[in-house]
Amino acid sequence: MNSKVTVLGAGLMGHGIAQVAAQVGGYEVSLLDVKQEFLDRGLTMIKGSLAKFVAKGTLTQSEAYAALARIHPTLNLKEAVRGSDLVIEAASEDPKLKLDLFKNVSDLVEGDVVLASNTSSISITLLGGATEHPESVCGMHFFNPPQLMPLVEIVKGRKTSEETVQFVKETSKKMGKETVLCKKDSPGFIVNRILVPALNEAIFLVQEEVADPEDIDKALKLGLNWPMGPLRLLDYVGLDTTLNITQVFINEFQDSKYRPPPLLREMVRAGLLGRKSGKGFYDWSGEGPRKG
Repeated sequence: MNSKVTVLGAGLMGHGIAQVAAQVGGYEVSLLDVKQEFLDRGLTMIKGSLAKFVAKGTLTQSEAYAALARIHPTLNLKEAVRGSDLVIEAASEDPKLKLDLFKNVSDLVEGDVVLASNTSSISITLLGGATEHPESVCGMHFFNPPQLMPLVEIVKGRKTSEETVQFVKETSKKMGKETVLCKKDSPGFIVNRILVPALNEAIFLVQEEVADPEDIDKALKLGLNWPMGPLRLLDYVGLDTTLNITQVFINEFQDSKYRPPPLLREMVRAGLLGRKSGKGFYDWSGEGPRKG
């Protein structure tokens, strides 16, 4: 079993994946990003998350220090992947960016190193095609926040080997995760294929002034037992990320049921991206979400 994991991207998902790999999996983790400020922000979020676990009593202070000590930030891709048996890409949901990254990583690693993507919608077969060894490329889709959400979707590309799938399954288990297998490389995999049309519909309800965001979220929490309402979830995921996913779905399925509401496009153009920008359907500029 591998002792080092590389995570490419220290953002919303990447920092959480790095934390889980170090804290629960006990791996040494190389955490890469393109700017020092992004790494610093990611490490600040990891420290904050670890502090919450300590405050709740689910982690001791010494365990938190040990987990943090296993995370090694770097700006150098070659250094980041050196000695890793598993590289997890957690970059922005941009196909060209991910393809370039996979090609660059493939040039730096041996064929038996597993290259996994945390993508929520982009084809694993496509990403595998950018590498020398597509049989070693797999989807490893965590959910936000990775520190708390128990699921990993494992996605098999057209050329992904059974050995790669088994390796990712075992590694996910070591990180304390339950897994489901997408046997076919289909956009959105399982969860987002079902979720995105529901999120779109929630936005249409706001756009058509059928109900306020707070009441829509309350209705889904109490009526369908969702742990979080769809509009608050959109703010957590990022409205720009959601828009990108709808575009992938439209291109792949040619089905109007995935079309993004005009309000979603309008909010993204206005920079109202949710929690990361300070405002989306809710105002996040204070301690927690307030009415937008």
